[in-house]
Amino acid sequence: MDKYRFALIGAAGYVAPRHMAAIKATGNDLTAAMDKNDSVGIIDSYFPNADYFNEFERFDRHIDLQRRKGEPVHYFSVCSPNYLHDSHMRFAMRSGGDAICEKPIVLNPWNIDGLLDVEKDTGRKVNTILQLRLHDSVNELKRRVENSTNEEKFDVDLTYITSRGKWYYSSWKGDVTKSGGIATNIGVHFYDMLHYVFGELQENVLHYSSPSTAAGYLEYERARVRWLLSIDEANIPAASREKGMRTHRSIIIGEEEFEFSGGFTDLHTRSYEAILQGEGFSLEDNRVATETVASIRNQMPNLHAGEVHPAVKGLT
Repeated sequence: MDKYRFALIGAAGYVAPRHMAAIKATGNDLTAAMDKNDSVGIIDSYFPNADYFNEFERFDRHIDLQRRKGEPVHYFSVCSPNYLHDSHMRFAMRSGGDAICEKPIVLNPWNIDGLLDVEKDTGRKVNTILQLRLHDSVNELKRRVENSTNEEKFDVDLTYITSRGKWYYSSWKGDVTKSGGIATNIGVHFYDMLHYVFGELQENVLHYSSPSTAAGYLEYERARVRWLLSIDEANIPAASREKGMRTHRSIIIGEEEFEFSGGFTDLHTRSYEAILQGEGFSLEDNRVATETVASIRNQMPNLHAGEVHPAVKGLT
């Protein structure tokens, strides 16, 4: 086959251009795109001949007609809001294609179980984007941990603050039932990375939670992690704010800063290359991170368990 036919659900979203770029870079074709928001002019930069639909019902009909014409979609790239991912993956598989889904793949672990059943029923597959597992610095850290002769656990402080304006709270991202909340929406890839590098999760404690900020403690086989995530610009360190910075990312392991600010530009393309070779990440690869964020979402904060991130004192 010269080219695979792709369809994209969620074409107006923030991450959609990375998927369009990956489809193009791997030499394939985006034949159809769907988003109820019609701010999708970015498609012209990649696939100006793609059919576009702002109603799912018409998109569904188009996909069915193409299948009956002998031109089925082989892969559906799912970039829709978090709470719709599982529905759109089911649609993809029942339409005869495999799914490639952005994270968080689903909001709750039982959604994974339902998707596994659909995989079995249809013979199709869900592939997931866990791009930090492909990051060179992350894999170097994983090798360092695996080769460490010291059986003691690493002490890790994770701080990620990425400022968002008032629009965030009015969008689906500000609705915990749709986004899963801060820990799910902006943190799930970090939790997957921590599990990937440091092993099985052993303890999960929530220390602080608000619509803009969450903090807690995670213990893995090889690490004790104090974490804080926020979209509130006020939580960015003063020195960084004075420089006009609206994002602060820090991972400190022991007394060493773990640097992985670069190396992100081609990770979606590398993800697609692996998927097309049958080596993508599966539903089960997402289970621990999904269980982690679901537990955080459903806990009551408790400052008396686990080790507390030093910045939490300034929040309370």
